[in-house]
Amino acid sequence: MSVDVRIRDLIAHAYANAPTVRQMMDERGLTPADIQSAADLPRLPVMPKDRLVELQQQQPPFGGLLTCDPADLPRIYISPGPIYDPQPPSDDPAALLAPFQIAGFGRGDRVLNTFMYHLTPAGLLLDEALRALGATVIPTGPGNTELQVMMMNSLKVTGYVGTPSFLAILLDKAGEMGIPKEAVSIKKALFSAEPYTPSQRARFEGDYGMTTVSAYGTADLGLFGYTAPGVTGFCVTASVYVEIVDPETGQPVEPGTAGEIVVTTFNRNYPLIRFGTGDLGALAPQPDSNCLGEQQLLGLFGRSGDAIKVRGMFLHPNQLLAVKARVPQVKHLRARITRQDNRDVVTVQVELHPDHAGAEVSEPVKAVLNGVARLRVDAVEVVEAGVIDPAQRAILDERKWE
Repeated sequence: MSVDVRIRDLIAHAYANAPTVRQMMDERGLTPADIQSAADLPRLPVMPKDRLVELQQQQPPFGGLLTCDPADLPRIYISPGPIYDPQPPSDDPAALLAPFQIAGFGRGDRVLNTFMYHLTPAGLLLDEALRALGATVIPTGPGNTELQVMMMNSLKVTGYVGTPSFLAILLDKAGEMGIPKEAVSIKKALFSAEPYTPSQRARFEGDYGMTTVSAYGTADLGLFGYTAPGVTGFCVTASVYVEIVDPETGQPVEPGTAGEIVVTTFNRNYPLIRFGTGDLGALAPQPDSNCLGEQQLLGLFGRSGDAIKVRGMFLHPNQLLAVKARVPQVKHLRARITRQDNRDVVTVQVELHPDHAGAEVSEPVKAVLNGVARLRVDAVEVVEAGVIDPAQRAILDERKWE
C-alpha cells in the first residue's frame, strides 16, 4: 500500500474516531476528502509535544487521540510533562523489527537490556522486539555495572541494548575486573537515547568486533529510525511518515535542508499526526537503496526547542520552574549538562533569595528534579547574584561528543 493511500486511510479513520483530530480539522474547514496524500499533510498544524500536554489536561487521560478501547491497551507509560503514553496494539509489528534484524539479533542470542523497564517504554518495547526475533533477554536495566559484567561473563552474553556510553562503562569495568578484551562475548549491540560517536564505533566495532546499530525514536512514537551499513544517517521504518519543516511555519523545506523532524505514525489506534519531535534533521532527496524503499534521515542536528535529552530523558525548562515553585529559597536556577567519562553530568546552578543566603538547598533541588524529570542531579552549585541571567536559556548543553 502506498504512503498516500495509508495517509488517506489514517486521516479518515482518525477523523471518525479521534475527537481531537475531528475538532482540529473542523476548525480549519477541512474534511478527510481534503487530505488525500502526503502532499496534503501541511494543511494540518504541527502538534508540538507541549501541545500534547495541554490536550491531555483538557481531555484526560489521552487528549482525545486514542481510537481503540482503552481496555485493549497492553500498557500505559508516563513521560515528563506529564504525558501519558498509551501503548496501543501495533498495526504492523514487523516494521518495528528492522533495527534489530540489521544488528543480527535472533534465536540463540542472550541480550543485556539495560534500558529502564518502569514508567518509560524503552525497556519493555525493546524486550518485546528481541523476543519476537527469538532472542533471550536479560532485563538488567541501568546501573549495577559489576553485577552486569559478571552476568555478561558467566552467561556468555552475545548482545546488548542500551546507550553506547553505558556499554563503554561496562567494557571499562570488565577490564578492571581482569576480563581480557578477547573474552568479551558481546558481538552485537543496538543503541538509542544518545548520540553514537565515531570514536565509540571504532572501539566497539574495531576493537571488539561487534555489529552495532543506532536507533532513533521518542517515547511517544517508539523507534522509527535506524542506521544501516553504508547509509548516511538513519533509515526510517515503514511505521511512520517523516516531514522536515520550518520550525516557525510548519511548512516543509526542500529535501537535504535542515528543519524540525515532524512525524505521522500509521498506528490507527493512537494516530499522532504531524507530531513535532523538536529534533532537527534533514531528509535525503533520494533514499539509499539499503533503506528498502523507505525514507532516509541524513542525521540529527540538535533541538529546535529548549528541551535537552540527558541520559535518554528530556529535561524541560518548565521542570526547572517546578524547582522554584517547590524550593522557595531559590530565586533563579539553570542546568548545565557536561560530559565526563562517557556519562552525562547534570549540575544545577542556583541563586538564592537574599534573605535565604546560606540556606542548604542541594537535597531539595535534587529531590524535586528527580521527581518531575526522573533525572538524577550530580551537583547543586550556589552562585552569586548576576551569574544566572533569567532571560537566557535555562539549560546549557556543554557536552562535547567528539
